[in-house]
Amino acid sequence: MNHNHKHKEQGKDSISLSGAVAMGTGVMIGAGIFALTGQVAELAGQFFPFAFIVGAIIASFSAYSYIKMSNAWPSSGGVAMILQKCYGTGAIAGGAALLMALSMVIAESLVARTFASYVLRPFDISGGPLVPIISVGVILFAFAVNLAGNRSVGLLSSIMAVIKIGGISLFAIAALYSSGFQFSAGVDSTTSFSLTGFVASVALTILAFKGFTTITNSGSEVTNPHRNIGLAIIISIVLCAVVYVLVTFAVGSSLSIEAIIIAKDYSLAEAAKPALGRTGFYLTIALAAVATLSGVLASVFAVSRMLAMMTDMKMIPHSHFGMSGSIRKHTLVYAVVIASLLAVFFDIGRIASLGAFLYIVMDMVIQWGVYRHMRHEIDAAAPIILAALAFDAIVLVALTMYKIDTDPLIVVYAVVAIVSIFAYERFYLSKWHGKRPTETSE
Repeated sequence: MNHNHKHKEQGKDSISLSGAVAMGTGVMIGAGIFALTGQVAELAGQFFPFAFIVGAIIASFSAYSYIKMSNAWPSSGGVAMILQKCYGTGAIAGGAALLMALSMVIAESLVARTFASYVLRPFDISGGPLVPIISVGVILFAFAVNLAGNRSVGLLSSIMAVIKIGGISLFAIAALYSSGFQFSAGVDSTTSFSLTGFVASVALTILAFKGFTTITNSGSEVTNPHRNIGLAIIISIVLCAVVYVLVTFAVGSSLSIEAIIIAKDYSLAEAAKPALGRTGFYLTIALAAVATLSGVLASVFAVSRMLAMMTDMKMIPHSHFGMSGSIRKHTLVYAVVIASLLAVFFDIGRIASLGAFLYIVMDMVIQWGVYRHMRHEIDAAAPIILAALAFDAIVLVALTMYKIDTDPLIVVYAVVAIVSIFAYERFYLSKWHGKRPTETSE
């Protein structure tokens, strides 16, 4: 049986600038709009559109370090590369990289469950066994497409990105126009919301923008990576911020805040009914299906490559479990199995919160590592990095406080997951820090 133990850059230069943007927006719009609009509204109340604006600002500060590092050293599994450059091959780098990988797997399950929630709406089904069954089905479909290769993922992602960005924008404009540009969610609301809830909601919107790391993790597979990785990240964040603002105000113009919370797993579909009628409702369902499917495709693509890179960096052990083929194919299987289990046993709200906890902790480790060890080498501005670190800390504390009051078990899950990952990496690698690479090119 032939096993390829070395993850080669066989897809080098196989993803164009537009393809990289499509992958980034695929993850962001799939999770951010369809999966998280209702979840954010539940925490932020009538101010939920502004939570997405604040999230975009924080994500832009955070992205700065990733752009500077990726411009200097473009690499598949880019987040793992950044951590290794900052901390060497040790438990800190390995643990944070695993947090990133797990948060990406969580994103797969989040968007897959959202896909199921939307496609079942025409049948008035909002729960039961069909939701996890369909969720697992779409994850398996994404697995099959990814097996077909990079160009299949890039082409399908590009087509879906054009459809969903254009379609969602038209939905938002039509909904705003039909409502007379009135924001119903802020009128006569009987539900009260706190500042802590608003800041906690920003943590979820940061998760909605984390899709830019998908581009980082595509690394040298992007054409002209020293230029296009950073450019693709900037374009993706700007595009998604515009779409998010349009859609959140459109939803708020059609539904009260109480109605948005009730329909939080499929709020866009409900918002389409009063604004655009049954036809608009079904078109929104179709858009949701396209958007969430492309999100799962992009997430599976990115996490498999990151796990393969971590294996090459000796950050994690690897077992074939009797499977043939390359490590990258094996990591596809691992990602799909974990995402499927999460989609079966967790609802959208808990999946989103868990993903936010893991991602923000990982991002704080990266920001500190770049500030402490790499900012001079990559000529990065310290105030921007420190601002990103401070923003992360504020929203993490707010999310923790809010969830302790409303769902303490998810805080326990998050703490156990984070501590277990770092403890395992410390056991596997036998050191917290390793010797940092000194080479200036990949």
